[in-house]
Amino acid sequence: MARITEETRRGNEAAIRAAMDRVLAGDVPEGGKCDLKTLAALSGVARTGFYPKKNRDGSPRPGPYQRLAEEFERRLTALREAGTTPDPRAAQVERLKSQVAGLKDRLAQRQSQLVELGKFKQRALSRIAAQQMEIQRLREALSAQSNIRALPRAQKATAPYGSCS
Repeated sequence: MARITEETRRGNEAAIRAAMDRVLAGDVPEGGKCDLKTLAALSGVARTGFYPKKNRDGSPRPGPYQRLAEEFERRLTALREAGTTPDPRAAQVERLKSQVAGLKDRLAQRQSQLVELGKFKQRALSRIAAQQMEIQRLREALSAQSNIRALPRAQKATAPYGSCS
């Protein structure tokens, strides 16, 4: 691969800086993220220029645009620490994660409510069954010959001592 001229390098760096400003301002293209891959695509520079290289003897050397990649990462980290998310997808992911957490909490509350209502229903049914059994026992005792007497039934809607009004 041929080396690039200084003029081409400066043009590429200007394009990278312009793309960096756009991406960090939140102007992320459709299907892109706030990352080096998108930065390289927007600036028209090969992504490999952002990463360190190796000489023929195996010693490391910086990539031609590695310092710009580090600057991009620093600025992105500073924005995130300030509470700003330049990538609308990342902001949406964070919003959806918090929404899912809230929904999980609501679901857990509903589950505990259902358990409590199930216990209440079981207690109510048990009490109704016990009351029904008591009513049947009293009716049988009333109908059997014993020393239990039925009280006379009250007249229709007459108050024993006059009206209350």
